[in-house]
Amino acid sequence: MHTFNVLSRRSFLDRSLKTSLAVALSTLVDIPFVVKRALAEGNIGLNGKKVLFVWLRFGNDGLNNIIPIQDPEYTAIRSTIEIQKDLIDPNYYSALGPCDYPISSPTVGDPAFNTFWYDKGIRLGNGFAALHPALKFLAPVYNAGDLALIHRVAYPKQSRSHFDSQNYWENGNPNNNLSKDGIFYRTIIESGLANTSPLTGISIQSALPLLLRGSQAAMTNLTSPSKYDLSGVPSLNAVGDNKAFNAMASGNYYPFAPKRNRDLLELQYQNMSNTLRIFGGLDFNETGNTFHDNVSTDGDTAPYYLFPTTNAKNGGYPFHNNNVNKYVVPPSQYGFFNNLKAAAMILNKTDAVIAGTELGGFDTHQTQGGATGSHANLLQTVGWSLYALQKYFTQYAEKALWKDVVVVTFSEFGRTAVENSNAGTDHAEAGVMYVAGGGIKGYGRGNLSGVFGCSPNDSIPWVTGTRASSLSSCNTMYAAGLPLTNNGLPAAAGYLRRSIDYRSVLGEVIRKHLGATQNQLNRIIPGYGNPGESLLAGGPSSIDGVQIRGELGIL
Repeated sequence: MHTFNVLSRRSFLDRSLKTSLAVALSTLVDIPFVVKRALAEGNIGLNGKKVLFVWLRFGNDGLNNIIPIQDPEYTAIRSTIEIQKDLIDPNYYSALGPCDYPISSPTVGDPAFNTFWYDKGIRLGNGFAALHPALKFLAPVYNAGDLALIHRVAYPKQSRSHFDSQNYWENGNPNNNLSKDGIFYRTIIESGLANTSPLTGISIQSALPLLLRGSQAAMTNLTSPSKYDLSGVPSLNAVGDNKAFNAMASGNYYPFAPKRNRDLLELQYQNMSNTLRIFGGLDFNETGNTFHDNVSTDGDTAPYYLFPTTNAKNGGYPFHNNNVNKYVVPPSQYGFFNNLKAAAMILNKTDAVIAGTELGGFDTHQTQGGATGSHANLLQTVGWSLYALQKYFTQYAEKALWKDVVVVTFSEFGRTAVENSNAGTDHAEAGVMYVAGGGIKGYGRGNLSGVFGCSPNDSIPWVTGTRASSLSSCNTMYAAGLPLTNNGLPAAAGYLRRSIDYRSVLGEVIRKHLGATQNQLNRIIPGYGNPGESLLAGGPSSIDGVQIRGELGIL
């Protein structure tokens, strides 16, 4: 007669969790965790500096974010989705200075009082570029010197596949699908804190992004900040917390042999327990959404909520007889702002180093819209997000002052310069990044302009005019290696050529802000270790020969 070991569901889950943790941690047994921290270079996680990322998924149309409005070709190729010029002053866009901030009229009775929208390109003050009107709330952040608007961002041999390009942005290894560790994951590993601190890197979205994924440690992902589920037990209240803590405590006494790395498992359980306790002290629910602006926002009659998650907390809604025209964000984005609020709170109230979330919907192949429409709604969300984060980390700072935070956006590629037959845009190459923070050297703070990559006066100039007889001399919007047509002109769709590699932007953030050494950065972003890629100092890329600027000096 054979004897079988019968496992209860609870014991099976307990052993399964221990086994998965053992596998995840097995590569770390050669060096104790405490020693790893002691051996770590740099100051990542020790200098109080933090990063908040926002993924703009599916290809943001950069040409309708930071607009080359003084390039005559822009108007010629975007008849439906063009952002029009404001013609009140013929010198409006050529003037140098701060970014305009077109506020809604605060005067009751003025017809403009009931509308949020100014529908023309907003002068950025670099003599060439304009901002999409839906991004108007970036103006105060820009004028404070806290924002870098970075155009013509991509990487060598740009893929136009969503899946591949997102992988390359997140793993820091363009055109390498075998690299399965993310840039921010490697950053945390280099800090030495990955398994000695309960909370280092966290995302608030549908699944843990590759940015924070890797084989040597487990980062945290919350699909819902108010209903998080760590170790299989939902923690909605004190009872749920106690169940989770008791389950982990009892699991720690399971008699694993030393070769099964019980010490490492106990440490991981302890970190999970501590994470639960940290989250248990934070109010992610709607009742905790009490964060207001410190001024009467947009020239209005009262300050707005920073994180709009209900109609009543969306812009001027409660102050103007529930006027939906005073919303600062589309109601469809309340879920995003709930996640953004959670990411900000975690950075501000815990020792977490990196946190972030995602905003989807940028695959605008049809009916993209111009000053209004689907793309404008997304940009309205982006603009208010950066404004709200500046105010939150200034007014409500605890463990994260605004000067200690960098906010960075990603999007896997830009879109075609020429609109398509469906009044939309298709997958292309270079796009835009936004980098914000109290330590950013933007307008008037180390740089004459906070716009990078969108001016004929840039070190790699924006070339205006129409298509020319060769790719080397044609308008910048057509110059990204498209095949020539039969008449020798670049193909009609138009791909924007990069002048800035996204890795140079992230490299500057990771080294200058987070505190990595150059040797660490070479491991975090492998291209930095290859001088031919020109990520640090700029020059022609050894991959495809395109001239890039290197690091921009925004920190």
